[in-house]
Parts: sequence; structure tokens; C-alpha cells
Amino acid sequence: MDDFYAYLWEFQVDPDFETEFVRQYGPAGTWAQLFRQSPDYIETLLLKDNQVPGRYLTLDRWRSETGYLAFKFAYAAEYARLDLACARLTRSERAMGAYGELRPTD
Repeated sequence: MDDFYAYLWEFQVDPDFETEFVRQYGPAGTWAQLFRQSPDYIETLLLKDNQVPGRYLTLDRWRSETGYLAFKFAYAAEYARLDLACARLTRSERAMGAYGELRPTD
């Protein structure tokens, strides 16, 4: 099995669109539904900042970076359409990096 892979995004959400943002970006949301087309997708976590109003983080988990990149290639048009449709929900968004799992060594 390939190494675990995840990427993290930060969003500042317009207060008028927070309900819709959660519907689009949450674990059962439109993005997760698109990602589920790939057998390499694991889950999406949506985190709301308790200190900063309107600040959210998404963490998307995949079985491997290769699987994620294959998904992005195969679903590029759908991804771009959804990204464009959701752009109005946020004041800003920022990629915060891609991460691999640290596993204990035996």
C-alpha cells in the first residue's frame, strides 16, 4: 500500500454563505461526492476555527499522492467547474500544504 497523503486548505468564508460553504465542503458535501469517484479517496474533514469567525480548514485524505493526481487528471473538467461555482462562497482560500503520514518504525 502506498503512503497516506493529505492536503490542507484554509478558507475565509463570507458570513452570508457559511451554510452553503459547509454543504459544499463538508464530509458529505459536493466536493467529497466528486472525490468519491476515486477508489483512492479516503475522507474529507471540515474544521471550523473557534477563535476566528468564518475561518475553516479542509483536510482531504487519499491513499497516495499518485492516486490523488490520477483523480485530478481524470476529473479535471468537473473539478474546475466545481471550483468556479464555489468561488463566490469565500473571501479567500489558501493551500497550506500536502502531507504524508509519519509511521512508527519497527
